[in-house]
Amino acid sequence: MSLNDGYVYREQLASRPGKSALAYIADKYRHSSEQEWKARFVRGEVLLDGVTASGTELLRAGQLLCWHRPPWEEGDAPRSYELVYEDAAILAVIKPSGLPTLPSGGFLKNTLLHLVQARWPEAVPMHRLGRATSGLVLFARTRAAASGLGKSWSEGTIEKRYRALSSGRAEQDRYDISAAIGLVPHPLLGAVHGASEAGKPSRSTARVLERRPLHTLFEVDIHTGRPEQIRIHLAFIGHPLVGDPLFVAGGLPRADHPGLPGDGGYLLHAEWLVFAHPLSGAHMQLHAPPPRELRTTTSA
Repeated sequence: MSLNDGYVYREQLASRPGKSALAYIADKYRHSSEQEWKARFVRGEVLLDGVTASGTELLRAGQLLCWHRPPWEEGDAPRSYELVYEDAAILAVIKPSGLPTLPSGGFLKNTLLHLVQARWPEAVPMHRLGRATSGLVLFARTRAAASGLGKSWSEGTIEKRYRALSSGRAEQDRYDISAAIGLVPHPLLGAVHGASEAGKPSRSTARVLERRPLHTLFEVDIHTGRPEQIRIHLAFIGHPLVGDPLFVAGGLPRADHPGLPGDGGYLLHAEWLVFAHPLSGAHMQLHAPPPRELRTTTSA
């Protein structure tokens, strides 16, 4: 596999009184050790307000901290997608499981954004799916379309429906889930999103499609768009996704052998998007057929 072109990670700093650049970056980005970060400072990869940083600088609010990451080999990921809809204003594609939507976690070129922009350079994703989640991703091709879709998203008028395979047999046919979602402790990363009373209001509706001997197939409507919302909410009601390496019953990260947000192993699929076209107002109903494991046995 060839190297990518490298990437510059930029951050405008909030108030960080008395904290050195090295201490701050090593504490916030724990995917690397303090020694690894120190080596990057020595190599001149980290800049503070455009000047090569040594790591000893005391940070101030408003400064620009940049890490110029050299080119690297990315992990393997599917490099295909299916076009569902296209016009001059918007397009929608089906993302396969295993392909990140946006650059993150060591992925830059092996992302849906990079693949789509190779054909439509102007395309801007209006939302994202987790790396292991498959299904519909909607892009805007013009500023007017992005503005219209953004307004619809913030007003909650875009319907988003998923399929998910959960552990255990659900007792109820329907669950209205309103557990707040916010940052909670994680043994490796410091904090990740999870069920938290101090978090932001969140709402999902889960309906049973099929009960299997050890699992439940749900369809889930999300009425808010919090990070990892479906994984957290189904875990909160005692039905974490089958194979989820991160969340356990209660909607919190597992304490033993903790997984990371980008880890796969679970089955979650964005099946439907229903919305008004941002320019014409036409009723749009887009569908991504679910993978075999997420179909009911009568339709498999």
